[in-house]
Amino acid sequence: MKRLLKLIAIGLVAVSLNSCLAGKYMSHYALQPTPHGVDDIERTRHKADSLLPGSTAWYDNLKAQGILKDTWTTSWDDKKIHACYVPAANPAQANGTAIVVHGYTDNHFVFLYLVRMYRDILNYNVLFPDLQYHGYSEGDEIQMGWYDRYDIEKWIPIAHELFQDNFMVLHGVSMGAATVMMASGDPLPDYVKCVVEDCGYASVVLQFNNTRKQSFGFIPPDILQSASLVTKKEYGWSFWEASSVKQLEKSTVPMLFIHGDADDFVPFSHLQMNYDAKKQGYKEMYVCPGAVHANSYQKDPETYIFKVSNFLKTVKNMIQLGSYPDGEACGYIVK
Repeated sequence: MKRLLKLIAIGLVAVSLNSCLAGKYMSHYALQPTPHGVDDIERTRHKADSLLPGSTAWYDNLKAQGILKDTWTTSWDDKKIHACYVPAANPAQANGTAIVVHGYTDNHFVFLYLVRMYRDILNYNVLFPDLQYHGYSEGDEIQMGWYDRYDIEKWIPIAHELFQDNFMVLHGVSMGAATVMMASGDPLPDYVKCVVEDCGYASVVLQFNNTRKQSFGFIPPDILQSASLVTKKEYGWSFWEASSVKQLEKSTVPMLFIHGDADDFVPFSHLQMNYDAKKQGYKEMYVCPGAVHANSYQKDPETYIFKVSNFLKTVKNMIQLGSYPDGEACGYIVK
């Protein structure tokens, strides 16, 4: 019996050590992918053009004219972080300012289609940052939106100072969507009037668990706990606390929720979880039929632009009336 207990104890120690090693690997695999930052710029420039042809030529042309510019600030944890900004196509008649936030392993180039939408079609000023560990920004790891929200909260007053208007929208895609949802639960300046989230996850643990099942099905789910403990020790936060849902429960700012119903990377079910979590304030939902992850604009750009534009107009009308309507508006588009 003593021998058996000893063997069991040794086995448990071995399993525990393997779990710790697997957790450490998973944490680093997810939060420190390579290549990243400036080493990954060229890939993302090509990706920007694949999402909307001519995007990088548009970017380069405005930059050569001195219209589109770079700016830098210090992050919440004293890293040097980068953003680009560009005034509205007709600055004198600008409708407001948009902050566009990119997704996981992307950077400010990738969502130029949204920058172009806001600037050239909706006549908004735009600031579009590189999150930490992405693009030209410093940072030791990806923060999955949880700490990124603090950096967005630093960019908000900078964008306000640059453009001097009092209507700001935060618009994020994928991890960027999680970032703006998470930020929406914090105290924000009065001039941040609304948020648009496109295919953001309900929480980091749910997203990582879905990735685990899709890509590493042989890894047991309890490895997430080990990886979360490693992340907490090394980076200061855990998978379980990094929750869009928990932040949305505190959010009062008007919000448009967008998701493709064919998305299985951030499962379509996350849309309803996020939407239901927001109990306070005006909200709308747009489901893009047949769109896979981060594909709603490319699947149906006309409807996407209409839904965003109409949402912004609705919020402005409500501000002018001095009140928000009771209830909610759902924007399901079925074709």
